[in-house]
Amino acid sequence: MVDLIIKTGVQDELDDNPISPHFYEALDEEVAELLEDASRRAEANERKTVMPQDL
Repeated sequence: MVDLIIKTGVQDELDDNPISPHFYEALDEEVAELLEDASRRAEANERKTVMPQDL
């Protein structure tokens, strides 16, 4: 699987919290699922373009 998140961006956002290496894997899976759902919703609405309302 391709990494969908940028670790340094997550670290910058959560700079006060230590981050487990497994957190990145779980977050990547959540993002992948979110993107798949958005893509399905766009297709269900007969669009190829994924839009904010698909989230």
